[in-house]
Amino acid sequence: MSVYKIIDILEADYGCEEHPDGPNAVLVLEDGTRKEVSEKWIADKGIKEGKYISIRDDGSLMKAVRVVAAIIVTEKESGEKRIFATQRGYGEFKDGWEFPGGKIEDGETPDEAIVREIKEELDTDIKVERYFDTIEYDYPEFHLSMDCFLCSIVEGYPVLKEHEAAKWLTKEEIDSVDWLPADITIIDKIKEL
Repeated sequence: MSVYKIIDILEADYGCEEHPDGPNAVLVLEDGTRKEVSEKWIADKGIKEGKYISIRDDGSLMKAVRVVAAIIVTEKESGEKRIFATQRGYGEFKDGWEFPGGKIEDGETPDEAIVREIKEELDTDIKVERYFDTIEYDYPEFHLSMDCFLCSIVEGYPVLKEHEAAKWLTKEEIDSVDWLPADITIIDKIKEL
């Protein structure tokens, strides 16, 4: 499975038959690939230039959302590490636990996006220590591509502006919350920190 940025959306005018779901359009992807889809699919999925799609192994397309997440780690004097987790306070996945973060804005690098998102969501300044992993996960309506970064707090203490709750979890406690499906896929790797 691959995630691609949509560079352009063109009307298909090269004489082929109309797509079964309505008039054709062609998505021009960042690598030059062209994918024919229906205009209805574009409208239903909210597809726009600059957004992302995922191409599955079977060739089918799915709307893709690129986000970043902060795995904020602190260490007690005893050497015990704690990981910061937040509980969503809104939307389809309300009440699920996740690593805080959000969408990458146009012109931002993933590193810049995670620093901005944590400042906006938690009123806290963080430092990206290093890239950790990328989660690729198919939810029923979209594909999630989430770049995860190990981070430390530079200034401030997390203030919840969008989340219902938050916890500092040790490795032994990390399984005690109901993680969102994408986030849970990285838990075992975090336990190895």
